[in-house]
Amino acid sequence: MSSPSNPTVMPDQTEVAPSTVEATYKAREVEGFVDVHFYRKIGFRIAQFFAQRNVRPATVTLLGGVFGILAGHFYYYRDLRINLLGIALHIVANALDNADGQLARLLNQQSRFGRLLDGVVDHVIWLSIYFHLALRHVASGGSPWIWLVAAMAALSHGLQAATADYCRNGYLYFVRGRIGVDFDSSSGLEKDSRQLTWRKASLEKLFLMFYANITRQQEVLVPGLKQLREKVNHDFPDELPAWVQSRYKTTARSVLKWCGWLMTNARIFLLFFLFIIAEPTWFFWIEITIFNALLAYVIFQQQETSRSLLELLERRPEVA
Repeated sequence: MSSPSNPTVMPDQTEVAPSTVEATYKAREVEGFVDVHFYRKIGFRIAQFFAQRNVRPATVTLLGGVFGILAGHFYYYRDLRINLLGIALHIVANALDNADGQLARLLNQQSRFGRLLDGVVDHVIWLSIYFHLALRHVASGGSPWIWLVAAMAALSHGLQAATADYCRNGYLYFVRGRIGVDFDSSSGLEKDSRQLTWRKASLEKLFLMFYANITRQQEVLVPGLKQLREKVNHDFPDELPAWVQSRYKTTARSVLKWCGWLMTNARIFLLFFLFIIAEPTWFFWIEITIFNALLAYVIFQQQETSRSLLELLERRPEVA
């Protein structure tokens, strides 16, 4: 509580309740090492800065998108200094991507639209990166077939990121007992989209359709997680038993560890290394081969986690 001697908060400012950086985490378990020790700490400072100036989380999301798109453009040039400047801008974009969610949690302004906007902006950033890396290759006399390779890598990237995000959200959903977790279903999103009109809510409707399509892909890639959710919601409509939360937390930890390698941090480090050795086009091939192999392993592990818990639920009808 503020003391009388503190400066008066002006009407156009947002008064932020005292908090800590840990309070703005999604959950400690789903935060990677770099996130906890770098991005979350910086993001928290950025969130505090914007909160004091009454800046909305969506504005921070869009600002991060600008930095990310510029980073992609700087990746086009065959000059290591410019490429490293692009890496720096990419890191800033990633910090802002962390900060927008932290700001939303700090101000208690979480919204579905914010999550949708965040996903769209992230896709646009990576499209800029793939486009400029392919254009760089062609402009230097490389084969135009690189466009096909880039498209395959971008598609692979989308599937990898969607799967990692779905598994992480599933972990939060089951371990937290559904509390404060947005784990949407494609059917629910499509229903919500149909209730909106193009005239009154065209942008939100478009984003919902986009998000519903991604969620449908996630459910196809990891069907066991969708089945487990439906089974648990049917058997325990009011509250998840503690034993379900504990069992899922124990069995899904290995999935979380590998999901981290499919997120942005690993890719920024990889791009940095490839620029140093002057082979950024290898990024496409690593996406298609190594990262897709990792994707297959993550899906297998998540399917095994879901299957084991589904079997346990079937064997324990007395808890339903």
